[in-house]
Amino acid sequence: MPFTVIAKVTSKPGHEKEIEAGCIEMAAKVRAEPDTLTYIMLRSTKNPAVIMVYEIYKDEAAFQFHSKTPYMAELFAKLDGRTESVEVEMLTEFARK
Repeated sequence: MPFTVIAKVTSKPGHEKEIEAGCIEMAAKVRAEPDTLTYIMLRSTKNPAVIMVYEIYKDEAAFQFHSKTPYMAELFAKLDGRTESVEVEMLTEFARK
């Protein structure tokens, strides 16, 4: 069953471009993950410091694989001290069009 994650990253003032660059670099590496079905990065229209990442994985095991990659650790190292907050919501799908 698909496993969905929505991550919300809020940058500290002045660090928006650094966070965006780190996220773009991450997305390029995620494209090679065979069981990552969707990986979309979005910026809030109300607050440009907020980036949302909409992720769909084949299953929870695929998400766990993604979470343990070296490039995920690299991204979190780049985010350290540059974010106000990082929130991750894990969801299971129950209906779809």
